[in-house]
Amino acid sequence: MSDNYILAIDQGTSGTKSVIFNSQGEIVAKASEPLKSSFPLPGYVEQDPLEIYQNVLGSLKACLKDFAARACGNIKDIACCGISNQRETFVLWDSSGNPLSNAIVWQCKRSVEICNRLKDTDLENQVTERTGLIIDPYFSGTKLIWLYENDAMIKAAVDDGRAYFGTIDAWLLFKLTKGECYFTDHTNASRTLLFNINDLQWDKYLLERFGVQNINLPQVQSSSYKYGQTDFEGLLPDKISVSAMVGDSHAAAFGEGCFWPGMAKATMGTGSSILLNTGSERIQSNRGMVATICWSIPDRVDYALEGIIVTCGATINWLRDRLGLFAESRQTEQMAVSVEDNHGVYLVPAFSGLGAPHWKMDARAAILGLTFGCDKNHVVRAALESIPYQIKDVIAAMETDSKIKLKELRVDGGITANTFIMQFLADLLHTNVVNIGLEEVSALGAAYLAGLQGGIFKDIEQLAKLNLGKKQFSPGTDSESVFAFYEGWKKAVQTLV
Repeated sequence: MSDNYILAIDQGTSGTKSVIFNSQGEIVAKASEPLKSSFPLPGYVEQDPLEIYQNVLGSLKACLKDFAARACGNIKDIACCGISNQRETFVLWDSSGNPLSNAIVWQCKRSVEICNRLKDTDLENQVTERTGLIIDPYFSGTKLIWLYENDAMIKAAVDDGRAYFGTIDAWLLFKLTKGECYFTDHTNASRTLLFNINDLQWDKYLLERFGVQNINLPQVQSSSYKYGQTDFEGLLPDKISVSAMVGDSHAAAFGEGCFWPGMAKATMGTGSSILLNTGSERIQSNRGMVATICWSIPDRVDYALEGIIVTCGATINWLRDRLGLFAESRQTEQMAVSVEDNHGVYLVPAFSGLGAPHWKMDARAAILGLTFGCDKNHVVRAALESIPYQIKDVIAAMETDSKIKLKELRVDGGITANTFIMQFLADLLHTNVVNIGLEEVSALGAAYLAGLQGGIFKDIEQLAKLNLGKKQFSPGTDSESVFAFYEGWKKAVQTLV
């Protein structure tokens, strides 16, 4: 029996995943290809745009080989494609698709001085009001200004209207369609510091204030849209429609099923990105969150609040690699449950400062409450508990800002394998915490959006019913004691901020 398949390209910082899904949202083939970054100076992070493009093609070639090996269908039944991508990373190129510089990666800190300069003007409030963001090197706009001010060739190209700007989705689409299609979506545009999320247009005022008003910008459309057609340089027998483009964290929110206000997702890895769907209303945060576009489909745009936690899984790695408290991270769960409670011990993981909602980047990590009755198990438990505590801090700030109560938290990332953390999080949030059990959740979100555009999925209600083996953690009987522990956490954090 034939099926309609959806190809999802998830182009990330460390590599590209290509995944083929069937019409039930199940993976039938996948492959990945690693991608390297370069670090020309301290704090600078770049990637070769042409290598990114070839990385995508290499990943797809390996995925199609896996598809053929599994003999699960006909390659001609791949109906459409969705692309998710590392969000703030951007490329500048000319009308022929030749890069004008390396891609500047979201991690790059070269524009710190420019950010400090801009913050000394009246622009700070204007940027937040218009874009929902803060002036920070994390976002594309300030690094674009850096290139404009420090590269004479790029300055001339921008001033003459010869420079094309785009996040990775726009760059890939331009290359895949031989320059015929120049688009991006609402989510990627909303991460550039150049896009007004209120009127959903490139912001002429900010472009002029930044001095880059002559740059070419892609047309902005819904995350689910017929962007163009490609055969991926002949890897496919026929051209298929690129029917979705979306930033990776936003794709994860859609793949997790954050379809309604009050639904949130937390990606739990080295750090954590938390998105709370706030519906059709853009919410202004007064507590360290940024406003952004969660995802969009034709005739519907859902907004979100986003909070960034700097250190989550990195804390566990530090205890393993630097202190040698255990050999493998999976041992931490048993170590945590071997002690009755936290014994008043708290680990505040401000190794690189504290992110949302505190934004105290000069804070340093601390372990508080140690007594002679403590051992390494208490320290490990405190480290694991710090992850739910930080998520609770962000969710509480989001609920206060938005007046929207958290309905359910969807989680992904390697830390979700730790059931102690998951249950503690459910108890602390006093709501269900759900793991859909799929690592490729950004690819899934891109596939869902493409499938909606391609008619493979009828509507969002159908997507919500797809069963992907969800694992649910519900609040238990220990919630009161967990709440008491959280009060101690807040006091511990206050000693640092």
